[in-house]
Amino acid sequence: MTVKVAIAQMNSVVGDLAGNAAQIADYASRAAAQGADIVVTPELSLVGYPPEDLLLRQAFYTKTSLALSALAAQLAPLNGVHVLVGHPAEQDGRRYNAVSVLLNGVILGRYCKHSLPNDMVFDEKRYFSSSDQAFVFAVKGVQFGINICEDTWNAEAPARARAAGAQVLLVPNGSPYHMRKQHQRYEVMRTNVIAQGMSLVYANLVGGQDELIFDGNSFAMNQQGEVCAQSKHCEADLQLVEFAEARPQATTVAAILPLEAQVYQALVLGVRDYVSKNGFPSVVLGLSGGVDSALTLAIAVDALGADKVRAVMMPSPYTADISWLDSREMVQRIGVRYDEIPIGACFDAFRLTLSQEFAGLKEDTTEENIQARIRGTILMALSNKYGSIVLTTGNKSEMAVGYCTLYGDMAGGFAVIKDIAKTMVYRLCAYRNSLSAVIPERILTRAPSAELRPDQTDQDSLPPYEILDGIMAMYMEDNKARAEIVAAGYRAEDVERITHLIKINEYKRRQAPIGIRVTHRAFGRDWRYPITSKFRD
Repeated sequence: MTVKVAIAQMNSVVGDLAGNAAQIADYASRAAAQGADIVVTPELSLVGYPPEDLLLRQAFYTKTSLALSALAAQLAPLNGVHVLVGHPAEQDGRRYNAVSVLLNGVILGRYCKHSLPNDMVFDEKRYFSSSDQAFVFAVKGVQFGINICEDTWNAEAPARARAAGAQVLLVPNGSPYHMRKQHQRYEVMRTNVIAQGMSLVYANLVGGQDELIFDGNSFAMNQQGEVCAQSKHCEADLQLVEFAEARPQATTVAAILPLEAQVYQALVLGVRDYVSKNGFPSVVLGLSGGVDSALTLAIAVDALGADKVRAVMMPSPYTADISWLDSREMVQRIGVRYDEIPIGACFDAFRLTLSQEFAGLKEDTTEENIQARIRGTILMALSNKYGSIVLTTGNKSEMAVGYCTLYGDMAGGFAVIKDIAKTMVYRLCAYRNSLSAVIPERILTRAPSAELRPDQTDQDSLPPYEILDGIMAMYMEDNKARAEIVAAGYRAEDVERITHLIKINEYKRRQAPIGIRVTHRAFGRDWRYPITSKFRD
């Protein structure tokens, strides 16, 4: 006798209880039609993940409880199908991250999360209490235990499930994406679950939630640590896994994509979900003829379709002819609405207005920033008039060292490549062009420039991006000390300069729009340094 377990890799929307319940019911119905005995949905699937401070509101729990009861009744006709639903729960004056097993119209039982993550992007101890109770249920003679996400990143909860008799561990997850995350998941599951003698089903959320991307990539693993099933990357999916005597049988194993393909698809998903879930009808961005705005435009079109994307070229007196030509060529290739709005007259008006104040002073970055702020104002005016959200185009390297202008190129609603280092920008452009050549080659080969003064290039102000990105990754992402970075082969003066720039530009980053997180440490919710600080390491 076999047991069929369905992995419902669904895209929840935070706070949309009715919509999420409808999704769960749809997945459960489709799975039941394929003979499923168990349906596993992701962590907090009924309310979306992470709900953050909604979890501090009593009404959130009241409405969740009502929605869960209604869902149980709705699923009652699926006779004999066990549906695992994630939700917050109140019990004995405490609040828990829970999974309920719905069966024949009632709640068969409930498991509450033990290990509460409180680092990186997580702060579950702010909201939840920890439980030390195992929960195991039997289906056709096989004993199934439940852990939730972080539980399996430690040894204690899986061991408790095994001691309670579990042969297979069902693991609902809200595990956000970062580069190379899937291989890390495999190794942790082998260490903490497979070592206990259990096989497992890892059901992960998919979709974008503000800056977080949930990549799906759900899987099943047998007692030898072999992957027997693998769901899609960054797509909703439903996959059935058949168990024979607690052993998962091999089925479809989606390939692990190359890194550039993974990241690109994550960015596309992030844009699509942020725009659609927040109800924006379209997007607008400034197209400069440079590589960052070209990549952002390609991602936006792949996410939303060309009809929902508008590109605006805003040339200044310092804009090179090739920037015009390359921008025009790209929009012809990609098919979006394109407008050119010169800023020369606005720039002249600013200089005239400030001429007495600035009399006798040389032009410097002040005038450069005025140009960037004129462009930001134009884009925000278009946003206000037409309801489009402005996508900013700055990359992580620039954000790290402050090579960006407050209220200028930082003005906007969503920063698509905020967590993409400049060197990765080029790799992603090459990947996108391997699918179809939408980015003109000259954009990829010319020296990057802000074009805010004559003959300007980025390297007038910054070290080569290979050096900047290497130092940034070691210092900011991997938390290495400056001495360690120098020991890795970087010049001490470059390390001193880059780390100093990272420190003094915290005030800028705090005022930047949120952006998509794809590294294991991004500027945002897992980078929390004080602006006012005299500490030096």
